[in-house]
Amino acid sequence: MDPQDVLNKVPIFAGLNRKHLKRLFKLMVPRTFKSGDAIVHERDRPAGFFVIASGRVDVVRGAEGANPQALATLGPGDFFGEMALFEGQARSATVRALEDTECLAMTAWDFRAELASDPEIAMAVLETVVRRLRELEERLSE
Repeated sequence: MDPQDVLNKVPIFAGLNRKHLKRLFKLMVPRTFKSGDAIVHERDRPAGFFVIASGRVDVVRGAEGANPQALATLGPGDFFGEMALFEGQARSATVRALEDTECLAMTAWDFRAELASDPEIAMAVLETVVRRLRELEERLSE
């Protein structure tokens, strides 16, 4: 799997060059889930970020309650949990494998350690986040 193909789809990594993408990709660990497995649980503390390599998952809010709300079905190349890399807020939804699924996972602590060791990566990610916030602000003010 090409690091650039995997991580370039993630908006917060859009400003990184190939060298930086390779460094971040090395932090990713393959994780396998059986059909029906919960990959993350709503309200749990986040531990990391996932890119789906194969399989499909459902993202559901209120999965344990009487009125679960399906938010999305994701497949290969899709990702979830990217905000966990920056903040420790509880997960906003449960993500469950619809079939046998393989993900590449990056922990928040590995990501933060990489940012601390390489200011270029940190600045590129920060610039992308700020640009996206500015774009959102402009859309909201229209």
